[in-house]
Amino acid sequence: MNVLILGSGGREHAFAWKVSQSSLCKKLLVAPGNAGTNELGTNVEIGVNDFESIKKLALEEDIDMLIVGPEDPLVNGIFDFFNGDESLKHITVIGPSKQGAKLEGSKEFAKEFMQRHDIPTAKYQAFTKDNLEEGYAFLESLNAPYVLKADGLAAGKGVLILENLEEAKKQLKAMVADAKFGKASSTVVVEEFLSGIELSVFVLTDGTSYKILPSAKDYKRIGEGDTGLNTGGMGAISPVPFADRFFIEKVETEIIKPTIHGLKEEGIVYHGFIFIGLIVSGNDVKVIEYNVRMGDPETEVVIPRIKSDLLHLFQGIGDGTFSEKDLHIDEDTAATVMLVSGGYPEKYEKRKVIAGLDDVEGSIVFHAGTKQEEDAVLTNGGRVLAVTSFGENIEDALNKSFVNAEKINFEGKYYRKDIGFDLR
Repeated sequence: MNVLILGSGGREHAFAWKVSQSSLCKKLLVAPGNAGTNELGTNVEIGVNDFESIKKLALEEDIDMLIVGPEDPLVNGIFDFFNGDESLKHITVIGPSKQGAKLEGSKEFAKEFMQRHDIPTAKYQAFTKDNLEEGYAFLESLNAPYVLKADGLAAGKGVLILENLEEAKKQLKAMVADAKFGKASSTVVVEEFLSGIELSVFVLTDGTSYKILPSAKDYKRIGEGDTGLNTGGMGAISPVPFADRFFIEKVETEIIKPTIHGLKEEGIVYHGFIFIGLIVSGNDVKVIEYNVRMGDPETEVVIPRIKSDLLHLFQGIGDGTFSEKDLHIDEDTAATVMLVSGGYPEKYEKRKVIAGLDDVEGSIVFHAGTKQEEDAVLTNGGRVLAVTSFGENIEDALNKSFVNAEKINFEGKYYRKDIGFDLR
């Protein structure tokens, strides 16, 4: 099987690492990829939203399967692009249809979907510049803090959590009337703040049957103790200790089954991953958000725990045998520590030489923002490398990752030394 993976981050390197181990994998291409994926397959310099160039590559390389990593091409309809083209429709696409991708591409659509199918979530209303006064009134009906979410994709920056009512009103106006996040915030979802413990549950589905992947928890703040600015994620743990069999059964009954049933009932084609962001307070579990792809850096702890052949599972989605496939999970704990560029998530420099990668022992290093130039591996992003390790428990797995994080060096390297602090 000839496989093309779209994307360039740690998530895509984790996919490439797993897919390359499959006996079904004949040829592996990654577009655009990074220095890590380059060691597993062939990188091709094509943007993830350049559908025509992707089509040309898929036909030239006789691609059998397209695995879509990031959300942008999914929201922009790459599944429909392939499915609607006679020369491409034989290719299995791992990722939902454009309509299915609205679960992430439109916060309002996702909230309405949850409401239609009785899926527990926060109380909300959506507003535009045309009903701004109603937005102010709704904010006044809530208790602080106030949650404002840009309806569309805003590169992970479209969510504001504010303590002050007047500031919340000011920011609502900035989002809908002054285009603070561009088109993404022409509609804003205002919702009640949910307090509790966050975690993520992942599902792989063919739109009818599904398999529940390992749970995970990531750490998004740049500073230790979950302080400072939000990032794409500074590390992750899987499984989450309190997410035992009984907890997952509750999530399956109250959230996963209604989600899959809702997609089927509404005729939404969905072949891929559903990331379900949850918040737990006492016995209550509610959905914060859906993503229509795997998260990053959660992928770097979830995928290594899958013992089954991932390509075999994906093949089942393509040929209708997915429900018959078995999913086997490693019982050990996986922990990822993210090494980032100095200054991230604000201004940072690229092209710093990375040393020590060959000295790593007992961990897997997934490349997130790297670039190969001749014999050197250079930094090429804010989040540079994810160091993933296995252990009998969180402490054991993390210690291995921290030891190897110290062996890797580049100018300005920073990582959080308290990943999993709230679970240990």
